[in-house]
Amino acid sequence: MSERKVRVRFAPSPTGPLHIGGVRTALYNYLFARQHGGDFILRIEDTDSGRFVPGAEEYIIESLNWLNIHFNEGVGIGGEHGPYKQSERREIYKKYVQVLLDNEKAYIAFDTPQELEAKRAEINNFQYDASTRMQMRNSLSMPTDEVKALIESGHQYVVRIKIEPNEDVHVNDLIRGDVVINSSVLDDKVLYKSADELPTYHLANIVDDHLMLVTHVIRGEEWLPSAPLHVLLYRAFGWEDTMPAFAHLPLLLKPEGNGKLSKRDGDRLGFPVFPLQWTDPNTGNISSGYRETGYLPEAVINFLALLGWNPGNDQDILSIEEMIKLFDLTRCSKSGAKFDYKKGVWFNHQYIQQKSNEDIAAMFQPVLKSHGVDAPAEKVVTVVGLTKERVNFVQELWDAASFFFVAPESYDEKTTKKRWKEDSAKCMLELAEVLNTIDDFSPTTQEKVVMDWIAEKEYHTGNIMNAFRLAVVGEGKGPHMFDITWILGKEETITRLKRAAEVLK
Repeated sequence: MSERKVRVRFAPSPTGPLHIGGVRTALYNYLFARQHGGDFILRIEDTDSGRFVPGAEEYIIESLNWLNIHFNEGVGIGGEHGPYKQSERREIYKKYVQVLLDNEKAYIAFDTPQELEAKRAEINNFQYDASTRMQMRNSLSMPTDEVKALIESGHQYVVRIKIEPNEDVHVNDLIRGDVVINSSVLDDKVLYKSADELPTYHLANIVDDHLMLVTHVIRGEEWLPSAPLHVLLYRAFGWEDTMPAFAHLPLLLKPEGNGKLSKRDGDRLGFPVFPLQWTDPNTGNISSGYRETGYLPEAVINFLALLGWNPGNDQDILSIEEMIKLFDLTRCSKSGAKFDYKKGVWFNHQYIQQKSNEDIAAMFQPVLKSHGVDAPAEKVVTVVGLTKERVNFVQELWDAASFFFVAPESYDEKTTKKRWKEDSAKCMLELAEVLNTIDDFSPTTQEKVVMDWIAEKEYHTGNIMNAFRLAVVGEGKGPHMFDITWILGKEETITRLKRAAEVLK
């Protein structure tokens, strides 16, 4: 194993939007591949034609591109081991189904859904296995010529793996250690269906991993019960020497209560569980996405990386390069990780602070345009520098900074009641005259002139400054007052003071 080049794969099914848990699986595979100088493959597992959802495959690819999780080969990229879409590999699978049948590691079964249902009603906890298979209609229980005749007449059938009972199957898991399952608890799983000439996940998965030279299978904990079957299939094909190492990642759990994280949790608590917004093609229902909610991709990656993995230090903020350097599957948790969505918001805040004012200003421009504001880039950059520490998302900058671009049309009632005194209107008109005398409208000059005027008039500093802020901003918020007026400019500041004096009296 150590001599083989590390090759991992992410193999989603196009049955709907990519869940955030799937994104974490893709991320861990990506980090592992990059750390070991290996290859990362994108494979689409679309053998279940009945569950295929239009647009899901494109959604998966767009999501991973937005998050900068990049592949070396696979769907949309190409490579030496394609095709990378399972529906395009039918002939390959047929060949390997025949190998299993020829070696008596699998058999053909003709049982109809109705016959299987009848058997379930007859036998409690019925399982199609060594103890029941001879009671069923299959190539082990029927004469060879009858089997042949049924196939030739076009009768539908499935191919099942033939599992020998009472054998301990060992799965060497890099996170969980030696997992042992007795083969008697496994049923003779369906590997292939003649109806659509497609394999089931179990067979396609093993054949593809083998032919694509996959060395490590890193996937969610929900796949752990199928791992013994996959080990048995590797043995059935005689591929023990190239069997990949397994690592089953802990589940993402609900933020509160017990159980697996679901879309319902996100809807109830107001956070996305999908990377991008998703519109259901059948119902038209729209589900929110991290991108559209305003999360930065690097913040989402950092947040997800630490859900179930410990870097071995107390560091929270990690660049992708640091994650690649520190990533270690043995430091993944065995138990589920609670999905602390509030921590996700915290990460986004941190990454907004880290980004340059120019970068955030560029992201803020579309928000300004949506409010009918066309502001010079230089002004937007300055405003962002004064207000970005107050927000968790770029779109929140409008609430934090709209007064820089649009004069207040009304004044916050609570603030007015508290801050606007009987003489405030008179004082604001006086202040307007004082500001009009200032040629150098820089914050420091303004502050000196205004403070000297307040002292000379023996006014109450707090009363003047609170009324000043209310008049200019419309409420009691915002950065340093003279920074605000410097950006607004003398003319706009005086206009706002006069209007407040007139409206508020």
